Amino acid sequence: MDKMLYVAMSGSRQVMLKQATNSHNLANLNTTGFKADIDNFKAMPVYGPGQPVKVYAEDQRMGISHKDGAIITTGMPLDIAINGEGFIAVQDVDGSEAYTRNGNLEVTDQGLLVTSNGNPVLGEGGPITLTPFDKVQIGTDGTISVIPIGQAGGEIAVLDRIKLVNPDRGVVERNERGLFSTPEEAEPADADVTLATESLESSNVNAVNALVTMIELSRQFETQVKLMSAAKDNDVAAAQLLKMS
Repeated sequence: MDKMLYVAMSGSRQVMLKQATNSHNLANLNTTGFKADIDNFKAMPVYGPGQPVKVYAEDQRMGISHKDGAIITTGMPLDIAINGEGFIAVQDVDGSEAYTRNGNLEVTDQGLLVTSNGNPVLGEGGPITLTPFDKVQIGTDGTISVIPIGQAGGEIAVLDRIKLVNPDRGVVERNERGLFSTPEEAEPADADVTLATESLESSNVNAVNALVTMIELSRQFETQVKLMSAAKDNDVAAAQLLKMS
């Protein structure tokens, strides 16, 4: 009886954990460059006196889906997307180097080039600062060129180059701010990583699959609750039989 209740209770808790991951993915359906979290259920034996005769499910985080999102042309000069593998190097809030696929860039009032989340974009010598410009252009290799204010039709000045990296995806981790990091303090720039200019990468979350998963998990949770209710009913019936005897 107690094992049945324990298995059902554990199952419902693990379903809730997986539902939380699935909901987090759905919430980021429209987040630029978002990569979905992957988790799965693993069967674990219930140990006790004698041999384990029952199993319960444990939700385990399997990693991150690095499947590419769709590249959408925006026509905005500060929008960039990674072609294939790679990341854009940015500065995290603690000053450390981190990585992102969010190429929705902006220029602050101080001329600092940042992502839409406010993280400074790193260049060859640190955070990139742009001089006042009439026009800006980002090349497929990350080179940033501008035509300074008042020099329309003049020569294009190359200011910096966005640092593009391609770390081993097997060691990449995501922090609570949605940025990626590696065990190394800083990854080397990779000239093989290229950009799609005036474009953004969409989230790689499949809305249909996520919604179907949400329905399946809801039904699994209902089943676990019914099992707990059945265990309670069995316990009450057993107590009544003992009173009769």
